[in-house]
Amino acid sequence: MSVHPTAIIDPKASIADSAEVGPYSIVGADVVIGENTVIGPHVVLKGPTVIGRNNKIFQFSTIGEDTPDLKYNGEATRLVIGDNNVIREGVTIHRGTIQDRSETTIGDNNLIMAYVHIGHDSVVGSNIILVNNASLAGHVVVGDWAIISGYSLIHQFCVIGSHSFVGMGSGVKHDVAAYCTVIGFPAEIKGLNSEGLKRRGFSKEALASIKKAYRIVFRSGLRVDEALERLAPLVAECEEVKLFEDSVINSKRGLVR
Repeated sequence: MSVHPTAIIDPKASIADSAEVGPYSIVGADVVIGENTVIGPHVVLKGPTVIGRNNKIFQFSTIGEDTPDLKYNGEATRLVIGDNNVIREGVTIHRGTIQDRSETTIGDNNLIMAYVHIGHDSVVGSNIILVNNASLAGHVVVGDWAIISGYSLIHQFCVIGSHSFVGMGSGVKHDVAAYCTVIGFPAEIKGLNSEGLKRRGFSKEALASIKKAYRIVFRSGLRVDEALERLAPLVAECEEVKLFEDSVINSKRGLVR
C-alpha cells in the first residue's frame, strides 16, 4: 500500500495493498479500504466503515462520521460504500442509527460531487449523480440512475425513484416516482425524464408505455387506487412499467405532484 508519512492510520484499520492514502488524512479504527481505492489528502475516515474497490475520495471529505441525530448514543453503526465511486471535495457521509438500519449504504459507480451531504441510514443505489451541494436528510432512499441537481434538499424518509431527475435548487418533501422529473421549491412534477431514458437505451416501445403510465397516474384525475387498476394491462405488456408501478405502490410519504 502507498500511505503518505503524514497520514494517521489506526492500527485497527485494514487497507488493501494496492490502496493509497494521501497526506494528512486520518483513517480510524474499523475502517476497511479495498483494492485500488485512492484516499486523497486531508480526508477523515471513521469506522465502522467499509469502502470497496476502485473508489476515489477527494480532499477534505469526512466519511463515516457519527451522525448528529439526537437519537444516536455512540453505537457502532456502519457505513458501507461499494465499488467505482467518485467522491469529490468536501463531501460528508454519516453512519446509521440503531433505530433504523444501523447502516448507511452507497452502491457502485456513483458520482458524488463537491459538498454533497448524505445523512444517516440513507440508501444510495448505483449509477447515481449527486451534484454539488445536494443534501440528503436521514433515511432517504435514492434509486439507481437518479440525478439530484445542485443545491437540492431531500426531506428525511423520502424515496427518489430510479431514473428520476431532480432539478437544481429543489426542495423535495414527498417521494419522486421512477422515471419522473421534478423541480421547484417545493418540488412539483414536470414530466418524464425522457432524455435520460433515451440516453440509457430505453426502446421507443418502452418509452411509449412509460408515458402512458405517467399520464394515467399524474394527468388523468384518477385516485391512486383507480390509476393502479388502469396500469395493470401496461405492466403486463411492458416490464419497464413495473418499476414505475412499484414506486407508486410503495410510496409512504405521497408522491410529488
